[in-house]
Amino acid sequence: MAKLRFKAIELAQNRKPIEVKELQKRSELFGKNVFNENTMRQYLTKEAYNGVISAIELGNKIDRKIADQVSSSMKEWALSKGVTHYTHWFQPLTGATAEKHDAFFETIGGGMAIEKFGGSQLVQQEPDASSFPNGGIRNTFEARGYTAWDPTSPAFIYGTTLCIPTIFVAYTGEALDYKTPLLRALHAIDAAATDVCRYFDKNVKKVTSSLGWEQEYFLIDKALANSRPDIAMTGRTLLGHSPAKGQQLDDHYFGAIPTRALNFMRDLEIESMLLGIPVKTRHNEVAPNQFELAPIYEEANLAVDHNSLLMDLMGRVASRHDFKVLFHEKPFAGVNGSGKHNNWSLSTDTGVNLLSPGKTPMSNLQFLTFFINTIKAVDTYEELLRGAIASASNDHRLGANEAPPAIISVFIGAQLTQVLEELEGVTKGKLSPEEKTDLKLNVVGKIPDVLLDNTDRNRTSPFAFTGNKFEFRAVGSMANCANPMTVLNTIVAKQLKDFKVEVDKLIDKKDLKKDEAVFNVLREYIKSSKKILFEGNGYGEAWEKEAKKRGLSNNKTTPEALKAKISKIAIDLFEEMDVMSKVESEARYEIEIEEYTLRIQIESRVLGDIAGNHIVPTAVRYQNMLIANVKGLKEIFGKDFEEHASQQIHLIKGISNHIEAIHAKVDEMINARKKANKLNDAVKKAEMYCKDVKPFLDEIRYHCDKLELMVDDEIWPLTKYRELLFTR
Repeated sequence: MAKLRFKAIELAQNRKPIEVKELQKRSELFGKNVFNENTMRQYLTKEAYNGVISAIELGNKIDRKIADQVSSSMKEWALSKGVTHYTHWFQPLTGATAEKHDAFFETIGGGMAIEKFGGSQLVQQEPDASSFPNGGIRNTFEARGYTAWDPTSPAFIYGTTLCIPTIFVAYTGEALDYKTPLLRALHAIDAAATDVCRYFDKNVKKVTSSLGWEQEYFLIDKALANSRPDIAMTGRTLLGHSPAKGQQLDDHYFGAIPTRALNFMRDLEIESMLLGIPVKTRHNEVAPNQFELAPIYEEANLAVDHNSLLMDLMGRVASRHDFKVLFHEKPFAGVNGSGKHNNWSLSTDTGVNLLSPGKTPMSNLQFLTFFINTIKAVDTYEELLRGAIASASNDHRLGANEAPPAIISVFIGAQLTQVLEELEGVTKGKLSPEEKTDLKLNVVGKIPDVLLDNTDRNRTSPFAFTGNKFEFRAVGSMANCANPMTVLNTIVAKQLKDFKVEVDKLIDKKDLKKDEAVFNVLREYIKSSKKILFEGNGYGEAWEKEAKKRGLSNNKTTPEALKAKISKIAIDLFEEMDVMSKVESEARYEIEIEEYTLRIQIESRVLGDIAGNHIVPTAVRYQNMLIANVKGLKEIFGKDFEEHASQQIHLIKGISNHIEAIHAKVDEMINARKKANKLNDAVKKAEMYCKDVKPFLDEIRYHCDKLELMVDDEIWPLTKYRELLFTR
């Protein structure tokens, strides 16, 4: 094993940057392999084009005649680019993307064949997908699942395959993917937000939810990564002592990007441009060999598809450059983990960002309406929002020194806090002329000036307002953005719906003017949502005590956090907003709780194997070398040998203690795992894995890491942190 380590280091150190040629401007490359509006104008009839645009913008159904025209044109476009196959590209509840390729090729008899792709093949397929997680929705005898075309996300060419973004549903109609509930949530937020917008602008006909994700990741040389069984099997290091130098000097952050990494990024950006993924920003992150990329924001559904596609693309491009991309939230202990900040906002079809202040008191009142309603939604459903980002991997990151805590809170900055405090003092009922003037001139009217200097500096906030959007920072780097975006859009849609009911009631029954009614309702929301607002540091016992006093949840583990997904308040919410049925909510809970168990189970098995088959034998080998040395010293020095062999004897004893502890802890972990595996109740099993199995991972690691410092570096079998993090 040590030979493999040194061979990997030699390979990594001798790598030469792979040259990347950029022959065209990014703007010329953008969307070349996408069946977007520009391509549709060239290939579709006017009737077919209008049909697709109507489906995208208004949600109208595409009839069979239009589907046949679209499929025929899509095929001709794809064939002109050397494509041979097509696939329905979907996002099952595994967290990865899925695809089954079919050739355009079709025999027609007489030894002849044609390229065929009809409307029925475009619109719907029945993949053999019975092995995907379903949470009990699908019986074996009804194991069929259907994929159905999502025209709001354009088809694209990936390699030699035409990929058609689709939803994935069961034979009985329930959603088996991430996209279906997201599309429903986006419909809900559109309807609710549009209704509220009409208080301020009667011309608004549609509101779109936008998302701009920031993808953090580690880039490790392929040979070094492959030399670590834990990285290969779990995506993270299960052991490894911290190097003397980590990220203490902050010298990697925003520094010059290493040449090999930069060439990987350039190659990735070219591929992304062709696929219409508008990547714009790249930089070094805080930890060594950690990086980030971010796109221009897009409509939420398309942004989710692009992030899922990009994660797959990153793996393929990285392999060309002899890298491995690590998306795990905490692949290395002792240095920063990786998140995927979700920047969320709402925009109207009239071109207004609803979370950006305007130039008039009326536009600022609209801003405050959506701003305060979002805060109210997060306050009401903070546990559900925490559940939306819960996973075994993200548990390692949340609450660590660089990441948001498991307690959900909202950061808005001192200036906006002051604005809300002034609004809280608004008179109940009708406003006097003087109060209206004061509000418009001195409170609402000054918001744009306030925001000029309201830069968010609180990097520990899980949910922060950052000028013209809310940034959900607690999302993990491995996550599918659809999960948190479904929840966020649903809770805000529900809140806006309730808000409109309350405002209309005040207008109808209390004879208040529209502005007065809006101010009155917002005032009450500010009062009732104070507990979710937090401007301080989100770490430590002080905040935990304060959060508990405020009544905020602190669900530190995934089994705790996921319970919110099947609470009565959550199920009622999703059913009322037509986002998920009770069956769909319960199925997702079952899938995620089982995934948690399986991930801990795999990690414990891998660590047991590495500890027993790599670490302990190496420690024994080194111990035998020390024993031979002590025997030699005894032969030379006789009874005085201990004076000369004291350090060796001390090492021998220390190694024995750690070996004994590793054996004992591994045996205890195996017994705890066996006990948990006997449970039929998935929830109890997950809780037992969390409480009784997971702690052994840190305990066994401790002794392995101590041995790493004791054993001769020449025979240590695993590539060390200093080699993984500082080989570039």
